[in-house]
Amino acid sequence: MSKGKVYFYTLGCRVNQYETDAARELFISAGYEIVADHSEADICVVNTCTVTGEADRKSRQHLRGLARLNPDAVIVAMGCASEMADGGVDADIVLGTRDKKDIVNKVEEFLSDRKALSHKSSHTRPELSKTDVYHDFGTVVSPEGSRAFLKIQDGCNNFCTFCIIPFARGRVASRPRESVMEEVNKLAAAGFSEVIISGIEVCSYGADWGEGIEAFLGVLQDVASVEGIKRIRLGSLEPSSLSPEFIEGIGKIKQMCPHFHLSLQSGSDTVLKRMNRKYVTNLYLEKVRLLREQFPTMKLTTDIICGFPGETDEEFEETYEFVKKCGIDKVHVFPYSRREGTRAAMLKGINGDVKKARTERLRKLSDEQEYKFAGNLIGKKLEVLVEQYLQYGDGCYGVGYSREYVYCFFRADDAAKPEVGSIVEVEAYDHYSLALLCKLS
Repeated sequence: MSKGKVYFYTLGCRVNQYETDAARELFISAGYEIVADHSEADICVVNTCTVTGEADRKSRQHLRGLARLNPDAVIVAMGCASEMADGGVDADIVLGTRDKKDIVNKVEEFLSDRKALSHKSSHTRPELSKTDVYHDFGTVVSPEGSRAFLKIQDGCNNFCTFCIIPFARGRVASRPRESVMEEVNKLAAAGFSEVIISGIEVCSYGADWGEGIEAFLGVLQDVASVEGIKRIRLGSLEPSSLSPEFIEGIGKIKQMCPHFHLSLQSGSDTVLKRMNRKYVTNLYLEKVRLLREQFPTMKLTTDIICGFPGETDEEFEETYEFVKKCGIDKVHVFPYSRREGTRAAMLKGINGDVKKARTERLRKLSDEQEYKFAGNLIGKKLEVLVEQYLQYGDGCYGVGYSREYVYCFFRADDAAKPEVGSIVEVEAYDHYSLALLCKLS
């Protein structure tokens, strides 16, 4: 018999989604039922994000909304925004980034005596020491999808002027290799053929042990050695951390997907300096060149902040032209959002209309670049990981991502319907917006 029904809502990054999956498994193991509708829930959990002021606002908004719509439920706030809150969180239980794995115990303690913890739950903000400890959830097998996230590290040592995350999550903390491998083996046994290596700053794996980028390469080689793992996809990479030896090393891993998210934030050296980024555009361009030597067909994606404080028209044009020069195939464009507690928050912002116009212009360029990249794959054979089937008109279509991370559709019928989770070869023959129409080879 179920001990109660739990609803989850997740904001933010892949690491947050991974940690939501971990918390979900903890509740299931303890005898709770997970529901998709908050109105059915006895416990509502919001995994919060604080990366920008807007993310912080949305976190508070969802907590208040759930408390209003389901007043009888226990409201739990966990994650980065909870960590940075100095009070006034609209939740019965507040868990920061260090005590999330105690979520079931905290909820049951609250339920045994509601008044004891109501609006009083404590959380300890990470100390900004030079080292930290990885807080391991144990093995996490996501209940959804054909691809699995694998978190290997937490925290960040970069302290970019726009970012609050080092204060919310602490310094770099790497997951022990044996724990990583235990999870990979269980993911493979559960039928996952693709793993996405995730973390707050994955290139820093091993830095807290005094190791360099070779530690990250080593763990990738270990993951590739597991039978059943056919694809490895990397999370966001820091340009300043990538050595020629690392790039050559991943080029020898046959499971490595030719799709890399290389963090940029700005294509202007003067803006990068104000952001306290650890590279200049020439270094970024060199890393792209080295990656393309190993992965000639790779898809390159990045993040860019538009309208960073003080960004001039000339600096924005430098960014715009740099995106074209690098051949970046997709840009995740974020208008700058002021975040209290960061150094950038003390700088004078730019006009909102200017910021909006620059954001729209860069997003248009991104769409053009991504459409062009997909078009270059027409007529080529691709490997697609089947994620689901959709009924459209009188036909059934399999959908999933290619190794290059392009969304693909292929016509299927009962006689030729590959299993969800399998990898199939297709041939692309046309565009459908930013996706590709394909046929089974």
